[in-house]
Amino acid sequence: MATTTEQHHRPRLRADALRNRKLIIAAARELLVEQGPDIPLDEVARRAGVGNATLYRHFPDRGELIHRVTLDVMSRIADQAEAALAEETDSFEALRRFVHAAADERIGALCPLLAEGVDRDHPEHAAARDRLDRAIEALMDRARRDGRLRGDIAVGDLMVAITQLTRPLPGNACGGFDQFIHRHLQLFLDGLHTPARSELPGSAATLEDLRQQP
Repeated sequence: MATTTEQHHRPRLRADALRNRKLIIAAARELLVEQGPDIPLDEVARRAGVGNATLYRHFPDRGELIHRVTLDVMSRIADQAEAALAEETDSFEALRRFVHAAADERIGALCPLLAEGVDRDHPEHAAARDRLDRAIEALMDRARRDGRLRGDIAVGDLMVAITQLTRPLPGNACGGFDQFIHRHLQLFLDGLHTPARSELPGSAATLEDLRQQP
């Protein structure tokens, strides 16, 4: 989400330029999941079906491209949370729908982007992060009020679980684990139901707690 000043000064893109920009971001997101943050930019251009010059016209360096990918991912996940809240009448089913949709974004694979060259204090990044935080908290609040979600869970706990279950395993010997992600997420979600079957150690994790980690 751009600030008002940035929106005012950023020229409106033509339809073809906007399409190319979206194709580049989508291709970069796919390659970052597959290969990590050191993807060749010419491979991004090839995957997007555009020339190198087009890529560099939109994204003059790797840092700008990764910045836009992280904003896109946070926006897509927030969209999923808001849609689940608006469209599902059952509060826990809304939460369940969101968790599985967020897993499909492979945020665990994209987590290294947040530690490598992303300015977390950038106004756009902060605004996208706050929107995501509010959207997920709204989902969880409704499930708590309905007595469906245990009270010792916070947004950070949810995002840690999704991140860990979608983080690629090192090496190639453990390939094919992606097919089990949604199965294990379902086990995790079953553990969020009330009444709780055990007392959790420590305290509930917020997104602020996660941001303070080194």
